[in-house]
Amino acid sequence: QVQLVESGGGLAQPGGSLRLSCAASGFIFSRAAMGWYRRVPGKECALVARFTSIGTWNYADSVKGRFTISRDNAKNTLYLQMNSLKPEDTAVYYCRAWVSPYEYWGQGTQVTVSS
Repeated sequence: QVQLVESGGGLAQPGGSLRLSCAASGFIFSRAAMGWYRRVPGKECALVARFTSIGTWNYADSVKGRFTISRDNAKNTLYLQMNSLKPEDTAVYYCRAWVSPYEYWGQGTQVTVSS
């Protein structure tokens, strides 16, 4: 069965860094479009960064220059390196996999940025 397991969330100070990981199984990872999304209570789920099925990527304007998405196909793992963190980055972060015609989501990992 398909599984997406996020890890690496926690508490960071403004200006600090965290790296999120998403361990995937149950599908051919290298063929999947993958991305990171985040949700603040009371607001819609928003794109953070994603790869497309053809290997390109895009970032939300709010994280450009600070966050970097990457993937290791040999390890079936998606990463999000988050630098220069701001309190506005506080949210639950979700890993997403798109394997046409299906879509899968992880359970999320909490990121809190506070002094």
